[in-house]
Amino acid sequence: MTACVIEASAGHEDEDVIAPSGCTLTADGAYGARLASAGGSWFPERWTLDGPEPYAVPLPRNQPEEPGTEVQPMADGRVLIHRVVAGRHAFSLLYPTGPGTGELPLGAVECPDGTARLRLLPPAPGGERAYALAVGPRATSVWLVAGGAFGPERLAELPGRCSGGVWLDRSGRLLALDRETGGHTKSVVVDLEAGGEVSPLLQIAAESDDRLLLADHDSGLLIVRSDAPSPGQDRLGWGVLGSSLPVRFPECLRVRDCSVTPFAIQPGQVLTPESCAVALRVDGPTGSWVGVWRPAERRVHHLRAPEGWLAGAGLWTPEGVLRLPYATEAVPCGVAQVSPPPAAAPDPGVATGPLPEREPAAPAAPATPATPAAEHSAQPANPSAQPADPSAQPAGSSIQPPGSSARPAEPPAPSAARPVPLQEAPLGRLVTN
Repeated sequence: MTACVIEASAGHEDEDVIAPSGCTLTADGAYGARLASAGGSWFPERWTLDGPEPYAVPLPRNQPEEPGTEVQPMADGRVLIHRVVAGRHAFSLLYPTGPGTGELPLGAVECPDGTARLRLLPPAPGGERAYALAVGPRATSVWLVAGGAFGPERLAELPGRCSGGVWLDRSGRLLALDRETGGHTKSVVVDLEAGGEVSPLLQIAAESDDRLLLADHDSGLLIVRSDAPSPGQDRLGWGVLGSSLPVRFPECLRVRDCSVTPFAIQPGQVLTPESCAVALRVDGPTGSWVGVWRPAERRVHHLRAPEGWLAGAGLWTPEGVLRLPYATEAVPCGVAQVSPPPAAAPDPGVATGPLPEREPAAPAAPATPATPAAEHSAQPANPSAQPADPSAQPAGSSIQPPGSSARPAEPPAPSAARPVPLQEAPLGRLVTN
């Protein structure tokens, strides 16, 4: 069990150490926060992104921050900072005060055995609260570290080691985590308003590792990573929360000699998850660039990233414009507006804003939309109750009643696909409680 001690600050009212990179954005994209460098020293910086022009406000304290320090913007413009001080995880809120920086200590979480690692979870919907994940050798705890009444508060404790962290609703109640138990990783849902009640979310095959990467509140689109269709090799897939159709693994999301990481889903596409644009960070031998993919198209559009892109950071507008924060010597705080091609359009995307001199040599997407890439899929338990789907693979005897996610796809190119039985539980009970 993770043994942690709360140290609340008097008068409060309201992984491994790595060099910081990128920028964390609030759920609505109004603010961002990052560690900036000056003369080899690190200091927090708040970005205001919802005005006519973006601008940055430095928030230095009396001494430089350690490179492993975490920062996260809050909805009111303050910045939460997580420092490790003498083995304790200390949390404070930073805010500008004229020429200086004000700091409101929130308290600390101490892990006496020193084996637990604690990190901030992605910004919660609403931006008024912030949460952290403490991972111990046998158990994982979810902590409320900002927005509570009495300092850090432990909300839930789960057996096993957890990672990830995806919010499934707009209230900040349902949190998806990837839990490792018995040598395999499966996504589960933690209900933070029901004493940390845990329910299964993503269990594609008994021996597979299944992780949830992104979820969209409007359409229910889920982006997952699993080795179910290709044992020993992770694949990106997609499904729809609450759907009885299978999770699919498009071949076009496998980019040779590159790693592909989804980081944003277009909101506002209610009832049309196949039309949601998904932003991808593609890292290859020539650098990093942006990919845009929609489930309905089954091809990836490769776009140049703006110079100085804080790689992996970005936000979609409901209108389908991708906003990418960047920082250069000439423009220390900027946002590039990336306009990918509309759905089903074959033309390459165009990024507006500072661009590098040459576009990275991205591997080619499928030759034409008329020859869609293959998709591996999981099969529903009762095929007769579903529309005919020629792309679904034959089911094995280990299929369980699903409550899972995905949409029909076009017939795949010939491939030796491994059947992927689906064992995913619906969230209807949690959502309606």
